[in-house]
Amino acid sequence: MSRWDHDPDLATLVKKIALERRFGFDAYKESCLKRRVAVRMRATGVETYDDYATLLDRDAGEYEKLLDALTINVTKFYRNRETWEAIAQKVIPQLIQPGSGQLRCWSAGCASGEEPYTLAILISECERNGEQAASIAHIDASDFDKRSLDRASTGEYGDAAFEELPTLLTQRYFTGESPRSIKPEIRSMVRFVRHDITREPPPNPPYDLIMCRNVLIYFDRETQERLVSNFIDALNPGGYLVLGRAETLFGQARERLKLEDARERIYRTS
Repeated sequence: MSRWDHDPDLATLVKKIALERRFGFDAYKESCLKRRVAVRMRATGVETYDDYATLLDRDAGEYEKLLDALTINVTKFYRNRETWEAIAQKVIPQLIQPGSGQLRCWSAGCASGEEPYTLAILISECERNGEQAASIAHIDASDFDKRSLDRASTGEYGDAAFEELPTLLTQRYFTGESPRSIKPEIRSMVRFVRHDITREPPPNPPYDLIMCRNVLIYFDRETQERLVSNFIDALNPGGYLVLGRAETLFGQARERLKLEDARERIYRTS
């Protein structure tokens, strides 16, 4: 029995999308799912789930817009400045030490790439012994939404993406005017991969740092606990996990992680 069976029309739509686009809904909060589908239904002028399913059959572009809405792709460079400052001051210097080997990171739910590229920039700012940052760090950046990953792979961004990034960093690591292009040495640090965190194992563990900000809040508690457990298992001893400010730990994760920064939700394995 599906968890959506109390609403047969919604259940039919969910089954259709799951089968045709291999998109998993089991972990979604019902309120979140309904709200985001409703946004697309209003935008297209349809009033029932059945009519919306018919629209999806004849409009592949609408399918992509729906998946984009469901995968919550809202981001900017340096979003939540205080979090990035804490990472730059407390996390990266601890991980980049002489003889520590290549730093391995994972940006889970990277959307259009601003988060992993910001991380790459901050690592580059903390170069070790004059080495090129690309030789000391590798970042896996994953998302389910192919359109977002395609945008991220271009490395080109409009003015709105830079609203929170310090001007000096914009000038140092990007070229041209709007759309600006990220410099090749930063782009080379990041590998983008399509990935479903609710169904697939981490792309290429172990990692020294995992960032998954403002993603868990859209899943039910059971899924949140499972995902955090997966993150911990994918970290090296002494590795860091960074969550969003509205996200917290449940269950055994509290015993497996040490809180490093309560405000910025930065945790570390023992």
